[in-house]
Amino acid sequence: MGVFWWLLALTIIEIAVIYMPIAKLIIVILLVGLALTKATLVALYFMHLKFERATLGWIAVTPLLLCLFLILMLSPDIHP
Repeated sequence: MGVFWWLLALTIIEIAVIYMPIAKLIIVILLVGLALTKATLVALYFMHLKFERATLGWIAVTPLLLCLFLILMLSPDIHP
C-alpha cells in the first residue's frame, strides 16, 4: 500500500509544479523527472521487477536506453 501513497504524492507534486511561476523549461524538466520516478515505481512494484534477477531488469531498461540514444543522436537534425 506504500507505493500507492508515493504515487499519489508524486501526482500531487506534478499538479503543483504546473502552477508554479517558473520557466517552462524548468517545469518540463521537473515533470519529466517526476514521471520517470513514477514509471520506475510502477515497474519495480507492479511489474515485480524488484524481486526478479538483474537480467530481467536489464531487458526492461535496454529499450529505454536505446530510445534515449536515438533521441540524442537525432536531435541535431531536428534543429538545423
